Amino acid sequence: MKKIILAAALLSATALTAAAQTTAPATTAPATSAPATSTDGKTPAVATPDTKNPTAPVEGANSFTEEQAKTRIEEAGYSDVKDLKKDDKGIWMAAGMKDGKAVMIALDYQGNVVAK
Repeated sequence: MKKIILAAALLSATALTAAAQTTAPATTAPATSAPATSTDGKTPAVATPDTKNPTAPVEGANSFTEEQAKTRIEEAGYSDVKDLKKDDKGIWMAAGMKDGKAVMIALDYQGNVVAK
């Protein structure tokens, strides 16, 4: 009788172990929609190099240093960047050249570079 109970317990333990090994892990379905975009100028400071914010320059706390601001402006295709100053709204303003024309340039906290 003890052998039968022991055999039944062993069989039960083996069956439970096998069932635990064959259980598929839970999966989360991937998101199918793109995140919503905002054109109100209150979008977060996220690097979006291929997208321009239509309301740029956007006011906000700007963490770019003067050297970073100048580099970012030059990388956007502007040259002879001078008189670079951060205004009271957190926007870096400068004078410079683009396509042979003198322009005023603005750089906001999101990294948007625009001619004014």
